[in-house]
Amino acid sequence: MTGTLYGVGLGPGDPDLLTLKAHRLISTAPVIAYPTLAGGDSFARAIAAAVIPQTAREIVMDVPMTTAREPAQAAYDAGAEEIAAELEKGHDVIALCEGDPFFYGSFMYLFARLSDRFSTEIVPGVTSMTACAAAQGLPLAARNEVLTVIPGPLDEATMTARVAQADSLIIMKVGRHLSKIRRVLEAAGLTERAAYIERATLPNELRMPLTKAPETAPYFSMILVTKGADPWL
Repeated sequence: MTGTLYGVGLGPGDPDLLTLKAHRLISTAPVIAYPTLAGGDSFARAIAAAVIPQTAREIVMDVPMTTAREPAQAAYDAGAEEIAAELEKGHDVIALCEGDPFFYGSFMYLFARLSDRFSTEIVPGVTSMTACAAAQGLPLAARNEVLTVIPGPLDEATMTARVAQADSLIIMKVGRHLSKIRRVLEAAGLTERAAYIERATLPNELRMPLTKAPETAPYFSMILVTKGADPWL
C-alpha cells in the first residue's frame, strides 16, 4: 500500500482561515512538504506552523528566485522524488499550498509529476481574491456579470484587451508590475473604480483606493475593479 498525497490549501495567510479538513490533515501528518523561495522562509509553512506536529518529517523544496523556468522545474523534480519515496513507504504526504492548490498554486507542479502514480486528493482553500473582496467589502460579481482574473506579468497590450472585455476584474501578482497596471487602468478610465490591497488577512494588511496606493507593491498584492453601477443594489 502506498500513501496518499494531499494538496492542502491554506488560505491567504490568516491561520484562522484554514478549513477544518486542512487543520485535521496537517495536525496528524507524518510528512509535510512545502516550497521556499531562494532559501528564505516559507510563507506556506508559517501559515500552518501552529498545527504541524513536532514529529512530522519536513520536505523543503527550495525554488530559485528567477524568471527562468528550468531552475524551478529542477526544484520540483527533486521535491517530487523525495515525496515519492515517502509515499512508496506507505506514508501520507501533506503538501502545503498558500491560497488554493489549483488557483495559481504551486501544488499543481507536484500534481503533474505524481498524480499518475499515487493516490492524490486536493483540499481547496480560501483564495486570496475572495479574501481581498471580503476585506474591501466589494462583491466581485452579481447576476450575469463576467469576472476576469488577470495576472500582473501579462504584457501591456494583452492586459489592455482583457480589461476592456471585463465586467469586473481582479489583477493579481501586482508586485513590480504596478506601474504598468496603473497605465492600463488610467487609459481605460478605471483608476477611480480600483481598490488596492496587499497582504490580505495578515496583521500588516493594507487596503486603499488605487489612487492612494504606494509607488511600489509586494508580490502579495491585488487590485480589484468594478465597472458601472452596483448591480446587487
